[in-house]
Amino acid sequence: MVTKVPPRPRPGARPARLRRAAGPLLAAGVTAASLAAVPATAPAAAAEDGKSGGTTLTVAVSQSIDSLSPFLAQKLTSTSVHRLAYEYLTNYDPKDARTVPGFATEWSASADKLTWTYKIREDSTWSDGKPATAEDAAWTFTTMMTDPDAATANGNFTANFEKVTAPDPRTLVIRLKKPQATMTALDVPIVPKHVWEKVGDFSKFNNDRSFPIVGNGPFVITDFKVDQYIKLRPNKTFWRGAPKFDELVFKYYKDGDAAVAALQKGEVSFVPNLTPAQAAALKTQKDIKVNDAPGRRFYALATNPGARAQDGTAFGNGNKALLDPAVRKALFLAVDRATLVDKVFQGHAVEGEGYIPPRFGSYFWKPEAARKRAYDPAAADKTLTDAGYVKNGAGERLGKDGRPLSFRILCHATDPNDKAVAKYLQEWWGRLGVGLTVECLDSVSDPWTKGDYDLAFDGWSVNPDPDYVLSIHTCGTLPATAKDTGATDNFICDREFDGLYAQQAVEYDPAKRAELVKRMQSRLYDTGYMNVMAYPNALEAYRTDQIASLTTMPEAAGNIWGQDGYWSWWSAVPAAGSGGSGSGSSTGVVVGIAATVVVLAGGFLLLRNRRRAGADDRE
Repeated sequence: MVTKVPPRPRPGARPARLRRAAGPLLAAGVTAASLAAVPATAPAAAAEDGKSGGTTLTVAVSQSIDSLSPFLAQKLTSTSVHRLAYEYLTNYDPKDARTVPGFATEWSASADKLTWTYKIREDSTWSDGKPATAEDAAWTFTTMMTDPDAATANGNFTANFEKVTAPDPRTLVIRLKKPQATMTALDVPIVPKHVWEKVGDFSKFNNDRSFPIVGNGPFVITDFKVDQYIKLRPNKTFWRGAPKFDELVFKYYKDGDAAVAALQKGEVSFVPNLTPAQAAALKTQKDIKVNDAPGRRFYALATNPGARAQDGTAFGNGNKALLDPAVRKALFLAVDRATLVDKVFQGHAVEGEGYIPPRFGSYFWKPEAARKRAYDPAAADKTLTDAGYVKNGAGERLGKDGRPLSFRILCHATDPNDKAVAKYLQEWWGRLGVGLTVECLDSVSDPWTKGDYDLAFDGWSVNPDPDYVLSIHTCGTLPATAKDTGATDNFICDREFDGLYAQQAVEYDPAKRAELVKRMQSRLYDTGYMNVMAYPNALEAYRTDQIASLTTMPEAAGNIWGQDGYWSWWSAVPAAGSGGSGSGSSTGVVVGIAATVVVLAGGFLLLRNRRRAGADDRE
């Protein structure tokens, strides 16, 4: 969805990255013994000498690494790497996203829910041989609580923490200011104190100068080149067992067709974010399997509600006509979501409605028929006319200032979906007499954070716990001043929404919390600043002559890339006789731009389907 890097939160803010909390939250007192074992697809530990034919699993990625520091990283590629390199207190079962043990083996809460005690596993060690203890976790959280720069990526998790201690190496105690519903879903990488306590300025330290990087996850980061690659090797001492491949490489491709060509040649093992045309062509290729599963993200149209800071200072150059609810309503009524699903996504998506995708059943909400902004161009035209926006002799809709009504929309230059949808919007809104200029940039981060936009393609991948994607629309994530940046998605600030957010954050009853989350989505829908257009499927492919098997999430019909955990690459088993990526070849026809052009209704071209800013960039 929109490509924008989340701005840095201020101390005490409740921003961070994509949050989680799958299904019902675990009640206080849940122990490891009461949790089902992780699936039997887990690979056995590799031989200590690491000699298994030199297998390499190469994943094509289209997104740059924003930082290798767990305190700063917010992009999907970066945080996916951190899930491989560091343990979190808890993890998520790939079958159904239940909370399962991670760095902590069990946990319990006091009667008042203000004190949480975690038992830290005894069989976790840092990759440099030193024991991983509760002191590492206490130091990680305390540093985030006391240093605003260390709270950049995940500060929302610790904003409510009063004190964190480690009374002994295997016990972590977190004291809260008030109850917090995410205590079994603290998605914070635990870092080694003995390495990180030497860091002086967390805002500048990107953790990319000394390799291998010390961690305690299933993989160890061994090398990194900006916009080229990041390399990892198995952590032979990982408590669940070492991964089967001898090396894991994330290789950067700016062009999606180049990544697909590399997959066909055997130069990479896996490619995510395929266009429907690419997926269709790859399904006919030998030794390639296409995964088409319900996605965990939404694709939306966002309007600039008037960029402002917490001190009340307005900034940016957003078109003030969008502050009028009638204008926003009319524009959204003129968006045919069904056509976008059919023509742009070629049926590999579900029509958008509420904020959270239907994959997250307990939190999914959609408006009743009477409230739904269904495609109705006649109603859109009437809405504008009734609100005083009349047309001139040339058919141009005039604003209240007497000038033709025209807007700008931010799109990613590398995202063909944005470009294809923008062409439809130009046609649909043009019939209303409204102009639209499409501004496609390699990075929309700067104009976005400065408020220099009218509309933008937006979206996030949603975690099992929706706390984070809800938090980015709270007033507290606005920048402190016009000179600062905040963790806000697009400057929405609504006190009613904030009140509901505060209630769900402390609600432990799963059903009651789900109801509050639905009310928040209802309120967000009514404010009319965002229009969720689609929930795209996860379209991805891998070489079966390199990868014999791996785990999707959920296992029954889920995604491979961008999981809530490390299951896909940790569980991946090399194909018999495979040397991994780079060793194979394919005689199939390369799916290039010339071979995959699909003519859409209306004469538009279907371009490569990737995430827009925000989906990849802002998770």
